[in-house]
Amino acid sequence: MVDVQAQVAAVTREVASEEIDGFPSRVQTLAQTYPSPIDDVWDAVTTAPRIARWFLPVSGDLALGGRYQLEGNAGGVVQECAPPSGGRAHFKATWEFGGGVTWLTVRLTAEGADATRLELEHVARTEDVPEGFWEMYGPGATGVGWDGGMLGLALHLAGAGDGPTPEHAEAWAVTDEGQAFYRAAADGWATAHAADGADPETARRAADSTFAFYTGQSAGGDGMA
Repeated sequence: MVDVQAQVAAVTREVASEEIDGFPSRVQTLAQTYPSPIDDVWDAVTTAPRIARWFLPVSGDLALGGRYQLEGNAGGVVQECAPPSGGRAHFKATWEFGGGVTWLTVRLTAEGADATRLELEHVARTEDVPEGFWEMYGPGATGVGWDGGMLGLALHLAGAGDGPTPEHAEAWAVTDEGQAFYRAAADGWATAHAADGADPETARRAADSTFAFYTGQSAGGDGMA
């Protein structure tokens, strides 16, 4: 059993429209504090055996300059890697999926000896997003997928076992519990979308489309990583 409301409430979500390296970009950020020391969280998010337990199997070289590939999903290159030191750690990698390139940064901050705040930032250049995609789904297209990752990591770090396989996740999405999770996560991104200046009704419609996609109620399109 998943405490859906508690998990969704534990995650903060932000959307920002910025110019990065001269390109108009959208920045999506999620953050959650986990009841585990920073060294354990770092190990969970940077080593292949543990990533496979809460997210997806990964192959390649998870070191600075190395190329990785998530099974059935994105691949990319590790651009920065700073293990825990002084209560902080981070890594940055390209996120290459469906022929496009975006950028992922994960930052860890120790909050005492037994808790760690994880912040995940995903940056996409506006011009690289397929035409009509943002208008249809808004930030939830990517954000709800990352919400699923935050949930998987929470279950893993709490000792609740391995995360679901893609097949199990697909089956869970149509249960009452799964639908409640995706509905709440999509609505959370609608709130963040509106806070970035979107018309609230537009943000709501995009959240509805995202919820329908993740729960198998619409055909959708590629790129919902």
